[in-house]
Amino acid sequence: MTINTKIITLDFEVAKNVITNNDLTKILDTSDEWITTRTGIKERRVIDGDDTSTTLGIKAAKKTLKRAEKRNVKVDDIDLIIAAASAPEDVYPSVSCLIQAAIGAKKAACFDIKAACSGFIYAMETARAFIKSGLYKNILIVATDATTKFTDWTDRSVCVLFGDGAGAMIISATENEQDDIIGINLISDGDCGDYITLKTQGKNCPLLNEMTDHVKPFIEMKGKDVYKFVMHTIPPKLEELLETTKTDVKDIDYFIPHQSNQRMIDALADRLTIDNSKVISNIEYYGNMSAASIPVAIRESIDNGKIKLPAKVMLSAFGAGMTGANAIITLDKEV
Repeated sequence: MTINTKIITLDFEVAKNVITNNDLTKILDTSDEWITTRTGIKERRVIDGDDTSTTLGIKAAKKTLKRAEKRNVKVDDIDLIIAAASAPEDVYPSVSCLIQAAIGAKKAACFDIKAACSGFIYAMETARAFIKSGLYKNILIVATDATTKFTDWTDRSVCVLFGDGAGAMIISATENEQDDIIGINLISDGDCGDYITLKTQGKNCPLLNEMTDHVKPFIEMKGKDVYKFVMHTIPPKLEELLETTKTDVKDIDYFIPHQSNQRMIDALADRLTIDNSKVISNIEYYGNMSAASIPVAIRESIDNGKIKLPAKVMLSAFGAGMTGANAIITLDKEV
């Protein structure tokens, strides 16, 4: 018996506060034109008060479970929760355990993965491996990030980029001949680890030497190096994925890249000769929501009619590490 994967459904939650480019001119030496021409971003969603990446993830998970009930998957059926959270507010407890408690998934094992903006696809590949092994049958993935909490709001090269959101997906085992996850490949290059960093401050034992380095608890980015990494690394791996899955790029209905920068999105589509009508982008209204950006883009585009189902979709992500991940999936009419 061959076990395949079925994408049951997905949903999302974004922060309620909208911060426009014009709003940022009140605290930065910048303009709407400067930000828009360089990033494609007009506004972003930002959390406040007691909201965190975990609270966003809980809301996204609950919405997804409500949809899943229509397909006969209930919370008691979830046997594994994987949270892709690149910058959680707390080192522990894990985001996945907090989500488990909030949704009442008592039977689920839980763990977090950290692959930055690539985390959602990394989680999909992890879930697929567990399902095909026969260990788990119904897996909840939650990609959630609130990186604005770790943004230096005096650094206009970074703070204009990010927004806060969460996306959740349920993947289940199926004996159907069709496998909804057609193929995935993952990329890591630790030699480029200093391109995007977010350091934490610890202290040595007082019996030993004190730490001397001052740590900035903010995201720091080498933008030009990130762009070079993406354009050098991602297109050939996408082409490799198309080849290994025996998929013609013309058969791809939609291309959904990580929503990092509109220039990068356009450049990737050009390199792959994908028609602009097939490219899904919502960065203008949300900014870079890290691991959450792809699932948010999928669900929103289905709901607003930009994505017509059923569809064959190619996903591509990249982020700190440096990491990258690509996937080809199918979405049915009920997702």
